[in-house]
Amino acid sequence: MRFMMMVKADAHYEAGRPPSEALMAAIGQLTQEMVAKGTLLDMGGLLPSATGARVNASNGRLTITDGPFAETKELIGGYAILRAASKAEAIELGRRFMQAHVDALGPSYQGQLEIRQLADQPAG
Repeated sequence: MRFMMMVKADAHYEAGRPPSEALMAAIGQLTQEMVAKGTLLDMGGLLPSATGARVNASNGRLTITDGPFAETKELIGGYAILRAASKAEAIELGRRFMQAHVDALGPSYQGQLEIRQLADQPAG
């Protein structure tokens, strides 16, 4: 099964500040381990919402809204696509990822990670 982990943005992310060296080292170590095991399929960080746009459809009309977007807590700052045997395994991988944040950034760190299973593609 494939799962997507989405790390929610925070004020530092939206301000365009790069992650700390300690966090990058912790994530790098975890990433290498997950790649070696064949668990990590893809990952990446997103630029702040100021560089993005939204396309909304309503009543048959499309509207475009340029960033930045007000609700930082609803924004995705980065993602990873994983292969896991179960939802429980995906949650454990997500727990380890967030623990790397806490370990690198300290107990004052507040963040959120959402885990969603990807829909299977029909064979074709």
